[in-house]
Amino acid sequence: MRARAKPSAMMLVVLGMTVGLLSGCTGERDAAAPHRASAGAGDARAESGNAADAPAAQGGEGDRGGGATVRIDGADRKLARTARLELTAADVSATVRRARQVATGAGGYTGQERVDGHSASVEVVVPSDQLDAVLGELTSLGEVVRRQQRTEDVTEQVVDVESRLASQRASVQRVRALLERASSISEITSVESELTERQSELESLQARQEALAGRVATATVSLSVSRSAVAAEQDEDGVLGGLAAGWRAFTGFLGDALTVLAAALPFLAFFGLPAAAGAWQLFRRRRRRVVGEPVPE
Repeated sequence: MRARAKPSAMMLVVLGMTVGLLSGCTGERDAAAPHRASAGAGDARAESGNAADAPAAQGGEGDRGGGATVRIDGADRKLARTARLELTAADVSATVRRARQVATGAGGYTGQERVDGHSASVEVVVPSDQLDAVLGELTSLGEVVRRQQRTEDVTEQVVDVESRLASQRASVQRVRALLERASSISEITSVESELTERQSELESLQARQEALAGRVATATVSLSVSRSAVAAEQDEDGVLGGLAAGWRAFTGFLGDALTVLAAALPFLAFFGLPAAAGAWQLFRRRRRRVVGEPVPE
């Protein structure tokens, strides 16, 4: 029985190595396929001529505002969109509250948020096809200081991940089939280790696919709001403004006084110490005279 087990184990190990090599070659062919297809599509577009390119470009621009997936030259493109908006407003907290309402109304939400008395920053996450409308509403909440938009084409990344996922799923299925045919503990341990590694790679690819899908499906607006100069000037009026002005005057006077004292210390040390020593000697002499005189009867 032992003589039969050894050849079986050797055959299983050789079979496992063969499966690994075949899956690696399959993954390389699958990963290279999108690039070959993309290159072929590019050659076909080049042969179509400039006359066909102009209408296609116009159609792509027209579809861009409709969502994150657009058709350019007959191919669906996956676009990840982001924006940055800086505003000034009289009431920072109220502006942030209205920004939350805008996000909720568009089917989105607000992410990381920071608010203080004079400034605020908040991330507004909305569906990609609602980005332009949301930016229009957000710009109406205050005075626009800066507005930026960025669009990244992630089509090749999406296609590459999908191809690698298909290859990895097939590889996992093959290793599972080997596990079912394993007949000894050493064979089971070896195949399970390989299966765990390939399953981990599969989960990593799935996580990357989900991340790309999220970037395409949603758009993030980094909103910054600061207090306007008009509102800051208005706060200087009234009782609070007077108290603030008085406190600033007091601290300014105190700082000036300390500065003058610090500048005079060297002179006081140079001239004051000898004068203090002479005064002390004079005081002691007078005290001795008073003590030495007889007390009148």
